[in-house]
Amino acid sequence: MFYLDFLERVHEVLDPPTYLEIGIRHGDSLALARSGSSIGIDPAYELRTELPPDTTLFRETSDEYFDRADPLEPFGGRPAALAFIDGMHKVEFALRDFINVERHSDWTSVAVFDDILPGNVEMANRTRKTRAWTGDVYKILGILARHRPDLICLRVDTEPTGLLLVMGLDPSSSVLDDRFDDIVLDSVVPDPQPVPADVLERRDTVDPEAALSASLWSLLREARASEVPRRQGVRDLRRRVRSDFGQRRLRWPRIAAVSAR
Repeated sequence: MFYLDFLERVHEVLDPPTYLEIGIRHGDSLALARSGSSIGIDPAYELRTELPPDTTLFRETSDEYFDRADPLEPFGGRPAALAFIDGMHKVEFALRDFINVERHSDWTSVAVFDDILPGNVEMANRTRKTRAWTGDVYKILGILARHRPDLICLRVDTEPTGLLLVMGLDPSSSVLDDRFDDIVLDSVVPDPQPVPADVLERRDTVDPEAALSASLWSLLREARASEVPRRQGVRDLRRRVRSDFGQRRLRWPRIAAVSAR
């Protein structure tokens, strides 16, 4: 399944009241939003499609946007219920974007990373040399597994370069922010990147149709409406994901167990 088709259906099954996107480019993914309010962030977007009426665009970097006194002002102070992270294709930028997104989310929110399954080593270079380019965003998998095992993550086998769903967010967590410099020092290495076979071969990924038909979406919608506390909600969500996909799908590739170096 093509990733835009998957994202369109995520909007349907999650029904997020707010949507935030980093890296909107031509607007193709932002145009899929069904939310009451959407935010698009990109310093150099060139729209080629019509966007939903209640969309606010920011022609600036994501760092500049989140440095604002009230980044959630376009949402009327509500958290981002769904976020799509597709900015700079380097691990340090993807990590910083997630830190900022999580800080402005709720535990019922879902963050989605693009480009986490490169097709070959050259595609994963930090310096772009191929038309289809993921950079080293794939390292986010190992970083979250090592530093934030409380999060629930699913790798979805979409085309062309896979998606990562991150659930059970904790806006009060400062772990990644506190460890940011050390994580980047450990993760950023010269090209070519030593991409693990687990990533290149897409092991233990979830079929897109299976992901969309899972019962976890109804749990998130109901918990958002009833304001279930995070501790209880994440426990229930983890059980639901295990029921939907089995324990194997929650395992991380080997990269999670080793340093990027």
